[in-house]
Amino acid sequence: MEQNSDKHEMAGEHSAHQDHHAHMAADFQKRFWIALALTVPILILSPLLQKLVGLRDTFSFSGDLYVLFGFSSAVFWYGGWPFLKGMIEELKSKQPGMMTLVAVAITTAYAYSSAVVFGLTGKVFFWELATLVDVMLLGHWIEMRSVMGASKALEELAKLMPSNAHKLMPDGSVKDVPLNELEVNDTVLIKPGEKIPADGLIKKGESAVNEAMLTGESMPVTKKVDDKVIGGAINGEGSLTIEVKGTGKDSFLSQVIDLVKQAQESKSKTQDLANTAAMWLTIIALSGGAITFFIWLGLMGKDLSFAIERAVTVMVITCPHALGLAVPLVIAVSTALAASNGLLIRNRPAFERARNVQAIIFDKTGTLTEGHFGVTDTLLLSQDIDEDTLHCYAASVEANSEHPIAKAIATTVENTLPVEDFKSITGKGAQGRVEGKEIKVVSPGFLQEQTIAVDDKRVETLKAQGKTVVFVLVDGELKGAIALADIIRPESKQTITALKAMNIKCMMLTGDNQQVAQWVSDQVGLDEYFAEVLPQDKAAKVKEVQSRGILVGMTGDGVNDAPALAQADLGIAIGAGSDVAVETADIVLVRSNPSDVVALLELSKATYHKMIQNLVWATGYNAFAIPLAAGALYAWGVVLSPALGAALMAASTVIVAINARLLTIPRSSNATAGK
Repeated sequence: MEQNSDKHEMAGEHSAHQDHHAHMAADFQKRFWIALALTVPILILSPLLQKLVGLRDTFSFSGDLYVLFGFSSAVFWYGGWPFLKGMIEELKSKQPGMMTLVAVAITTAYAYSSAVVFGLTGKVFFWELATLVDVMLLGHWIEMRSVMGASKALEELAKLMPSNAHKLMPDGSVKDVPLNELEVNDTVLIKPGEKIPADGLIKKGESAVNEAMLTGESMPVTKKVDDKVIGGAINGEGSLTIEVKGTGKDSFLSQVIDLVKQAQESKSKTQDLANTAAMWLTIIALSGGAITFFIWLGLMGKDLSFAIERAVTVMVITCPHALGLAVPLVIAVSTALAASNGLLIRNRPAFERARNVQAIIFDKTGTLTEGHFGVTDTLLLSQDIDEDTLHCYAASVEANSEHPIAKAIATTVENTLPVEDFKSITGKGAQGRVEGKEIKVVSPGFLQEQTIAVDDKRVETLKAQGKTVVFVLVDGELKGAIALADIIRPESKQTITALKAMNIKCMMLTGDNQQVAQWVSDQVGLDEYFAEVLPQDKAAKVKEVQSRGILVGMTGDGVNDAPALAQADLGIAIGAGSDVAVETADIVLVRSNPSDVVALLELSKATYHKMIQNLVWATGYNAFAIPLAAGALYAWGVVLSPALGAALMAASTVIVAINARLLTIPRSSNATAGK
């Protein structure tokens, strides 16, 4: 019961986190549409815009400024509230950013314009206030939608377990009970093909158990009496009776949940580029406004209303409308571009960091390999049989077995032959009569029992590579050997070559043995590999590589990879893998193609460069606008009017939008991803 409640409690925390993001996105959306509707009458009633379009007499009436004040107050307090609230939070944390900049600009514009409505000499900035709020709400709405893919990893982990268990009662009967009713020392029956409901010890039966998604071990493991089994693994062809040993926080799955949670919480958080720019613009706005005010009032001897107007103009135009869209627009375009190329971005800050990744650690099973066994080598150990006949005999017998190795051999031929007297040799293979001949497909252990010698050195070479070797006997005589291994993806070597060309170190983590890891490493050209790594140690290995002072990306697909994916600076999941790995990762490769990692890194670099360009366009006009707004050329009769300031802001916003649409994945990466 403790195990079940722990899982749901952790899953609940992440569900609440996701709901919070969804609520914020909906709130920004609602405020944007309402503020936009209120902006229409504000624009119509603004004296400056009426003058620009020549409709001053048409739309002006007695008390129009008070009506304008009313609409603007609604936009300021309702539309601007998230920014006012955000400013307080940023100042409390001593990290002024975008919220502070926007809040300073709209508060200054609102306070000054309200004073003008009620008697102060000057011009109102209500339309600048309203359009700034609209654009910033739109930008934050786009941004929140791009980061709503909050992790559901803990919920997905809980789904790994079956809903019920077949509990053996004291009277010998079997009763289906919910998992939360299982206790240590209970006895449970697991039928062929079912998920194992809890950690335990086998008390009766023998079967091949698929633990690949939990441990990373690619080959199904034969389990017999007194062997341990893990909750969430998939039972093979035999029935098992186990005694429950792991519940609550002691279970393997709960430990993985804890590791994922810890790694996610410890992941560093970086400040957005736009927030950094906003912090400096806030400093410039406040200091620039203050300096402008004191120069005109104290040194130049101008009246108070003129000094205030110049100071307010500086503070309002320092917050460019385009800044609110500079980064969100690029993110929206890059997210759509990535999705169309099979790259699903779930964590934006991590995606931005991808451009600086210095090492990629690949899981082996299901990532660099296809995650299922296949025939890699065939050895003829007799002169009177050919390879096609050997395959046909072996495949015909194995087609009657449910064992994963048998299934792999059965796929080597299109049409199998009829088999008579099929029998399974428990733990050792299978046999049957094909075309009147007795065919046996057996393990090395069977040969040892029957004292059948194998003198061919090629067999030892295959075993040294970590491959599984089975032997084919025809009428009791050894005719050949078939080697099987987890098939390496054809794209893997190409991916490693491309990454190394980008000066990125390529490594591999696997739960498989040293020989298998060495064979895969040699085949694809890795820089380094870690073999026989226990699931609970994978995140530690990522930390170990990070301790070298390099930014690390992790690519995996199994439950056992989830903590490592969460720990890495960039977690990349192969889309065909477990839901847990997908939900823990920052990026998902939808096409399950490791070569898409190259496209991902190149897109990250291109996106970052486009952000920088947009931020330059969004803020660059300040270099001209701020001095002019402050009155630097006043002596020559040149003062930046609100109308010209508006034109500059509009131009920068249009340029930012167009520039974002020009984002593309570099040709070399696109070609790689498409293969």
